[in-house]
This record gives sequence, C-alpha cells and structure tokens, in this order.
Amino acid sequence: MLLQLPEMLTWINPPKTLIPFSSIIPNPSSPIPICSISPKPTKTSLKSLHLSPQHTLTSTDCGLKFREKILYLQELNINPSKVLQLNPHLRSATLDSIRSVEVCLFSMGIERSAIGRILDMHPQLLTSDPYIHLYPIFDFLLNDVVIPFHDIRKSIIRCPRILVCSVEDQLKPTFEFLKEFGFVGQNRITCQTTVLLVSSVELTLNPKIDYMLSLGFELDDVANMVLRSPGLLTFSIEKNFRPKVEYFLKEMNGDIRELKRFPQYFSFSLERKIKPRHRLLVEHGFTLSLSEMLKVSDGEFNARLIEMRLRLVDDKQM
Repeated sequence: MLLQLPEMLTWINPPKTLIPFSSIIPNPSSPIPICSISPKPTKTSLKSLHLSPQHTLTSTDCGLKFREKILYLQELNINPSKVLQLNPHLRSATLDSIRSVEVCLFSMGIERSAIGRILDMHPQLLTSDPYIHLYPIFDFLLNDVVIPFHDIRKSIIRCPRILVCSVEDQLKPTFEFLKEFGFVGQNRITCQTTVLLVSSVELTLNPKIDYMLSLGFELDDVANMVLRSPGLLTFSIEKNFRPKVEYFLKEMNGDIRELKRFPQYFSFSLERKIKPRHRLLVEHGFTLSLSEMLKVSDGEFNARLIEMRLRLVDDKQM
C-alpha cells in the first residue's frame, strides 16, 4: 500500500509589517506590469485617458496584489527582483497558488527558513503545481526509494535540486542504475545519498566510473569503493580525481592499490590537508598510510608527529 502524503497544513497569516513599495523595485528598467506601479489616478488623468472609475479600481487592485506577492517573497527572505527575472510567470501567478507551494513543502517537514532558501535557489518552484510537480517526487522518495517520512526533509535540504527533476526522465532511471551498481540492502539509497539521484547516468556517473576503471581497478573494485564512499560519484574528474591521483602517484610514490583500500582519500582537500601533512612527514623522514595520515584531526596528527619524532630521538640515543 502506498504511503499517504500528509494533509496540507493550514496557512499561517504572514506578519503585517509593511515595507515601502518603492524599495522593492531595484531595477526600474526591468519589465513590471503597468498595473503594479501606476500612480493613483486623478480626475484630470481619467478625463484625458478616457478611463472609467471601474477601470481605476481594477488597476489599483492589481497593484495591491502584486505588492502582496513581493512582501510575501521578502518574508521568506527571497530576492524578489532575482526570482521575477528568472521566473517571469511569477508576475501573473496568484498569491494563493504561490503559498500552496510553501504549504506543500511545510507538510513534508521542511521549516519555513529552509523553504525560503530552496525557493530562492529554484524560483521555478514558485509557480509549480504541487500536485503535478512536487507530490509525485515525494511519493517516489517515500515508496520507490523507501526514504522514511521523517528523513524526507533531510533529503530535500541536502539536495533541493531534486524538486526540479522529472521522476520519469531523471530520478527513476538513475535510481535503477544505482541499484544495479550495488545500492541495495545495507547500501540502499538513504537521505544521505539521495543527492546521487539527480546525476545523469550518461553524462555524470558513467564517466566517473570509467575514469576509475582507467586507473587499473576492476569493476567490482570500483563498486566497492563507491559503496564505501558514495561521494566519489559527486566529485569532478578534472578538479578532484585527476590532480589527487597525480599527486598521490608522483609526489607520494603511492601504490594505486592503497586508493582501493582507502577511497575516502578523494574526500580530503588536496591543498589544505593532503599536501601539508605529506610534506611534514617527508620533512621529518616519516611515512604513514593514507588513513593514518588523513582520518585524524589536525591536533591528533600533530601529536602523533611529535610522538614519532621523540621516539626517533630515543632510538638514536640507545
């Protein structure tokens, strides 16, 4: 039986603090509906423009509704000018339809501050239909991937991009690929690894797997490395894999088999951790395995280095 999505929560009235309308239009040259900025008409302007009092009321109402939308976006800490530029359809959307998106996300356990960040990152969500675009994604995560309801929030916070992905075209094909690769049972996709679902199999996952195979690993080796360190499938080949492999082989004279034993090596910063610690070891004539060199904190590493130096002095005095 499919899990039932939570009832949509009752909307909480937004704060009544008003912000000067003039301060919310940072770029006067940007296209803004005339009805949203038209000044209050006078008798003279009505006569000259041949506008009826009924038309004036309609224009004023349109401007007020536009202002309400802008104030609502600001309450969510969303940049109105940015999202209006990226999603022009927002101008014609009703405030109730925009609020329904927040209600949907809130019903899945996502707090309002996080909702604002998500909508600011992906403005297209502001004009989405929750029942067409969002609830199918939550249904997929709950019933196909089997993410517990209380972990749905973590999945979205870690990867908001999942909310703008097609279930049929993106999420399901990648999910099937990952299951075949070994993400099943104890290694199944969790809220920690749902970020992998937004990756293209052909453009992202396969090239990284092929690169690791090119280093001399067997497919089973690569699968085991990835299951132990799923972040491998999120790293850039040019910015992460290649420079770290080159440093390991050329500067550290490493054995490629050690990377199979400790794939977490690629998770550490080359400039901030790998190079400085390796150079300290070389300076004092010491060697450590990758896990011993990298897994400990800076304090623990320095303490171990001092201990090794003291032991070396004691050995020389004997």
